[in-house]
Amino acid sequence: MAISASEVKHVASLAKLAFTDEELQKFTGQMDDIIGMVQQLSEVDTEGVTVTTHVTDAIGVMREDVAVTGTAREELMKNVPQHQDGYIKVPAIIDESEEA
Repeated sequence: MAISASEVKHVASLAKLAFTDEELQKFTGQMDDIIGMVQQLSEVDTEGVTVTTHVTDAIGVMREDVAVTGTAREELMKNVPQHQDGYIKVPAIIDESEEA
């Protein structure tokens, strides 16, 4: 299946691209080559070939996802300079009393 320059121009306009006539001819040839390669791949007999989901044999490289109990809030609050009602108090970043 060959692709025409008008089809390439249409796709380019959908992508909001503008090409000179020289660029249009160049890209039409390149797109035709790409379509030809895809068609060639579709002709390959893949009967009996297992699906490739990973390119390496690495299995279980990640640790198991296990829920663990976190550190008690009281213990964490020992490390903060100021806290109130179970929350860490921090300095205000925006002072609402000043005009912006």
